[in-house]
Amino acid sequence: MVERHLREGVKNLIRNSWMSVASVGAVAITLLILGATLLIAFNAQQMSQYVAGQLQVNVYLKQQITTPEVQQIVGEVQNMPGIRSVQYVSKEQGFKQLEQMIGNQYQQVLGGLSQANTLPDKLIVKAANPQDTVMVAKEIQVVPGVDKVDSGQQVVSRLLAFLAVLRNIGLAFVLGLLVTAMFLISNTIKITIFSRRREIEIMKLVGATDWFIRWPFLTEAMLIGFVGAAIPFTLLTLGYRSVFVRLGGVFPILTFPLLPVSAVATKLFGVMLLIGLFVGIWGGIMSIRKFLKV
Repeated sequence: MVERHLREGVKNLIRNSWMSVASVGAVAITLLILGATLLIAFNAQQMSQYVAGQLQVNVYLKQQITTPEVQQIVGEVQNMPGIRSVQYVSKEQGFKQLEQMIGNQYQQVLGGLSQANTLPDKLIVKAANPQDTVMVAKEIQVVPGVDKVDSGQQVVSRLLAFLAVLRNIGLAFVLGLLVTAMFLISNTIKITIFSRRREIEIMKLVGATDWFIRWPFLTEAMLIGFVGAAIPFTLLTLGYRSVFVRLGGVFPILTFPLLPVSAVATKLFGVMLLIGLFVGIWGGIMSIRKFLKV
């Protein structure tokens, strides 16, 4: 029975070749736009996670602090809930980093200050959840031996708010485009089935059951959805691979790593295949329902 429905579905595609090409084209174009939007959304999510992962709390310790006291502070901060990592930077390491940042032209000036290094020892702390960066900074501020804590509260708050808005806008746009794609594909399949309404009526009058009539059309609709998803998936994957190689895997302006091609292909394949099959089945069921009422 399954082979029969599949065979009839393929025959229907071939028999109505021009309408099938139009249907596949409509599905492919719609899913191409949706897939391109998903590529942007995937990398926007990657950017937000990458930027959030760079948030840190700079903890400056008091001058003349002893090594045992530093070790005690590091241990206390590490044992705090919500802490992902703690890195200790001594004043000597901080001075070397300052030399690298300033460059060779001021090396002589810094050379005179190296003996009177007044830079404080520092801890670089990262929260397990970037949303908790400001809260972690407030908890560390009261630890004995800590002189100053810099969490960049205003920058962090604005950044997290911007990333939340960006995610919400992307989600709303994808959902809106998905609904548009479903209606467009449904109407295309309706046109295909409308051209064969007489065939459906004859099959109904000779005693064929509703599902016996439905399955060849549903098989055809699923094939249209599958082919319509496979074409844009192939184009988008090849296009993304080319862009990824040319950019060296890094977005040029903000210098954050792009999602690997394999990860994008996996996500895109699953989403587009499910959407293509779903809208094909949904469009087929909704389109053929009224023609079964003879």
